[in-house]
Amino acid sequence: MRINITFLSVILFLTLPVCILSAKKDNSFEISKNSEIFHNVLRTIDNYYVDSVDIGKIVNNGIENMLLDIDPYTVYYPQNKQSDIKMLTTGKYAGIGAIIRKYQDCPWIVVEEPYQNMPAHRAGLKAGDEILRVDGMDMKNKTTEFVSDNLRGAPNSKLTVTVRRPGVQDTLDIEIVRSAIALPPVPYYGIINGYGYILLDSFTEGCSQIVRNAVTGLMHSKIKGVILDLRNNGGGLLDEAVKIAGLFVPEGTVITTTRGAKASESREYATKSKPVDTKIPLAVLVNNASASASEIVSGALQDLDRAVIIGNRTFGKGLVQSTRTLPYGGTLKITTAKYYIPSGRCIQAIDYSKHNSNGKGSLIPDSLTSIFYTMNGRQVRDGGGIRPDIECKLDTMSELLYAISVSKQYFDYLNNYCVGHKTIAPLKEFSVTDADYRDFKKFMTDNGFKYKNATNHLIEDLKQVAKEEHLYNIAKEQIEALENKVAYDADRDMDAISKDIRILIATNLATRYYFQSGAVQQGLKDDIVLDSAINVLGNKTRLKALLGNQN
Repeated sequence: MRINITFLSVILFLTLPVCILSAKKDNSFEISKNSEIFHNVLRTIDNYYVDSVDIGKIVNNGIENMLLDIDPYTVYYPQNKQSDIKMLTTGKYAGIGAIIRKYQDCPWIVVEEPYQNMPAHRAGLKAGDEILRVDGMDMKNKTTEFVSDNLRGAPNSKLTVTVRRPGVQDTLDIEIVRSAIALPPVPYYGIINGYGYILLDSFTEGCSQIVRNAVTGLMHSKIKGVILDLRNNGGGLLDEAVKIAGLFVPEGTVITTTRGAKASESREYATKSKPVDTKIPLAVLVNNASASASEIVSGALQDLDRAVIIGNRTFGKGLVQSTRTLPYGGTLKITTAKYYIPSGRCIQAIDYSKHNSNGKGSLIPDSLTSIFYTMNGRQVRDGGGIRPDIECKLDTMSELLYAISVSKQYFDYLNNYCVGHKTIAPLKEFSVTDADYRDFKKFMTDNGFKYKNATNHLIEDLKQVAKEEHLYNIAKEQIEALENKVAYDADRDMDAISKDIRILIATNLATRYYFQSGAVQQGLKDDIVLDSAINVLGNKTRLKALLGNQN
């Protein structure tokens, strides 16, 4: 069923929340009154303010602050930001095709990864390059956003990027021809231990066909089951989510229902194509960054008892957004409805109609959620995201590992490694050896990497308070002894998390030599959530029990 509204360009489920939709009063008078007040305030500022004022900037700031009081996902895009909304809906933009990032104590933005076979890669830009200038403009101490904006531009336009490359004495001027960049929604799929694995990064235009092709291709290899990885997938297009769920359930199955303030925003979304397979064992991997369209797919497959959901509780966004065209080339992405999955539940975690003491939306407590039932009679709850059937508790990144990952010394280590190694082993064989790890520790220490943990900071606070209270001299010996005992020690502290450090290094090096696909494959080697999926799909009795299948 097509939506017969000319100004509705696309329905989105974009990263992550929602107000309780209720009957609306007629605000026509309030709109007219406040519009007139706003207009006259602007006129008065323009006529009487002592200095010249950027009226457009004031209005944009006013709109942004007004929308923040509603929810974080109702957003105004002026004419000069239309590429952003296009990027959200299609995954496409015009630029060079590279990930850039900022490292601590480095005044330059660096190339983290040029996308394979895209303009930056074809022109010779490499991971590790420091971006000094873009078309002659100095990029020192600029933000990643500023550099990114200057790298983007019209398709087929040229730019010159001046870089400093590790191992190369002189700076390099690299001419790049911008083009339309379409980020791959499926950066990797393949067979792991006999099971088909598909990583879906985003629900952008056409991604369902790519996933369908991947599933069909894997099925030809006689796989034992399918693992769909939606971790860190913040959402995207609703229609694509329905189509992807439809790969595994009968044609005509209702996947979600939307309900909005307007009748035009309320409708059912059912699958319209023949599935690839409705019987093959299926697992969906999720985490707390899986949101919106990811929750539609995982929640619907859970409600229909079609897949076992594994990982961590999802974000909890039951919020539908639509785009509306505004005058002078603007676009408003606005919350228009809430969605409900087959059991009848809505998994919205935050009520934006009720503000807490910080002025933010209120989190719906578990005690106020309701019980719903899947097709086989299993209990599930609304509010607070999709709760996995199998929860995997993951270790959080330690402060030391984070400090290493963002340090200039670590960036220099990766560069130094790549200068000394033109190639690395195939991914199936590649690992960080003991010798590599020793070299890493020595490099970090020799180049001045320092780290203060939470205990060190607490001791500094203790010293300060003790001095203020004139007690420091009394306990000076004991405080200094404790300070020396817990001071950063490279061998002790790095070796305590050596496994995590090795994984970090291996993943970053795999990215540099084998691009995004390589990073994914390397990361899967130590993935306990993936291991859990393989184990449960291989245990028919347990899988049957988890899905409430009594047959």
